[in-house]
Amino acid sequence: MADDLAGLLVVSIEQAVAAPYLTNRLAEAGARVIKIEREEGDFARQYDHLVHGESAYFVWLNRGKESICLDLRTDEDKQILETMLEEADVFVQNLAPGAIDRLGFATQRLRKQYPKLITVTISGYGESGPYSNRKAYDLLVQAESGLCAITGNTAGSARVGGSVCDIACGMTAYEAVLQALIGRACCQAGRHISVSLFHALADWMNVPYLQSAYGGKSPMRNGLNHPTIAPYGAFTTSDGKQVLLSIQNEREWVKFCEGVLVSPGLVSDPRFNSNSNRVKNRDALSALIEDIFAHHSRDALSDFLSK
Repeated sequence: MADDLAGLLVVSIEQAVAAPYLTNRLAEAGARVIKIEREEGDFARQYDHLVHGESAYFVWLNRGKESICLDLRTDEDKQILETMLEEADVFVQNLAPGAIDRLGFATQRLRKQYPKLITVTISGYGESGPYSNRKAYDLLVQAESGLCAITGNTAGSARVGGSVCDIACGMTAYEAVLQALIGRACCQAGRHISVSLFHALADWMNVPYLQSAYGGKSPMRNGLNHPTIAPYGAFTTSDGKQVLLSIQNEREWVKFCEGVLVSPGLVSDPRFNSNSNRVKNRDALSALIEDIFAHHSRDALSDFLSK
């Protein structure tokens, strides 16, 4: 990756995933990132010890950074942070709600004292509102945002395997910091950025929300199927293995019918001649595909589908 942010200084009081994800992206773009940890360290260090004794999460999110241990309850270490902020371009923190104010580094004071500084607060639910004082973790926000309600199958809801709320928040914050840096280059002023796990994931949930609001039905858990696209999902082959299939448009549907199913008549079949009709008749379509796939091995079908 190009060092487009070389020369920028980022100071971050961070732990866990969302804020470290943001600063890792900044470090990979060339910024100098100083990670401030308490004496016991970022608790993500203790998630596991699988990567040469280090946590997989910690190694992933903190490569390319410098680290310093500070006890910000002491005047001496507060002064060290203050000195760093005098030179910093970006200041990031994801401490518990209210903690940064109690330590004497309230955003309002920093914005006034360092007008070119870009300040970033990563929180669970935003800096105002009824949930602003609550801590948040990825699992909670997956459930509260509705993501768990559309993940899994009819047997029950499920958590998405990756830390998607943390990552969504970190990605959103990274985009906002880059925008702020461009804005500062134009007007010589920093700004405050506030990004929460909940609001980042709520944005990702707009499609199921709109489908529910305007389609008149609550979203369903579809396993590997797609609520509004067909054929889509896993289909079993003659050797008992599975092939994942995703037909995204009518061109692909025609090619699939003619080249893989060898059933060109399906293209004009009124049950399947548009995506919406294929979704309405998903069970019949899936049964038809399963019947044809049952006569071919996974490797043979993979070859057909790759052409």
